[in-house]
Amino acid sequence: MSDALKNYKEIKSHISAVARQWARDPLDVNLVAVSKTFETPDIEPFLAAGHRVFGENRVQEAARKWPDLRTQYPDLELHLLGPLQTNKVEDALRVFDVIETLDREKLAIKLAAARDKGFALPRLFIQVNTGAEPQKAGILPENALSFVTLCRDTYHLPVIGLMCIPPVDEHPAPHFALLQKLADKAGLSGLSMGMSDDFEAAIAQGASHIRLGRALFGHRAAAL
Repeated sequence: MSDALKNYKEIKSHISAVARQWARDPLDVNLVAVSKTFETPDIEPFLAAGHRVFGENRVQEAARKWPDLRTQYPDLELHLLGPLQTNKVEDALRVFDVIETLDREKLAIKLAAARDKGFALPRLFIQVNTGAEPQKAGILPENALSFVTLCRDTYHLPVIGLMCIPPVDEHPAPHFALLQKLADKAGLSGLSMGMSDDFEAAIAQGASHIRLGRALFGHRAAAL
């Protein structure tokens, strides 16, 4: 058994155990395998094991890697986890099934315009900057509910949840709790939160999606 496949089986088992510990159905916790910078030979063992949900950070990289794999595995679900430039919206819509980084009105306008041109919109998560970090993308928590309303009611976008990336130097649990509170107020069931170092805390706070890269694939080479 390859190291990747061994990691996958162990992680899946651990996710189930943590979910049950918090009286949650393990099937309600979706594992997004973050495959950015990894190529087809690294990804194929997970596909062969039956995994179908993957995450990428860059539109161009995903557009290069995934179309051929999708012909072999048509039930793939691909998530965009990195920032989306407005001039890349239509390219992203050709590749991704879920976009997790809706973070500004200008992007919402572009998505609505693409839909009006005939593009099918993917499911959307709104990224919330729970730590109010100036260098990080995302809607500030105090503006999150009004932005959800704007996206749903004005632009009629298929928003299904919220996403966050807590500050690296703070305990993640309060950030996950804040995201859960905002999602509850907005009537959203999707909570994308938790990565390789903190996914247990995210599951405890109700994560519907956890995004794991290093825990599955190991350390990645630096992006070019």
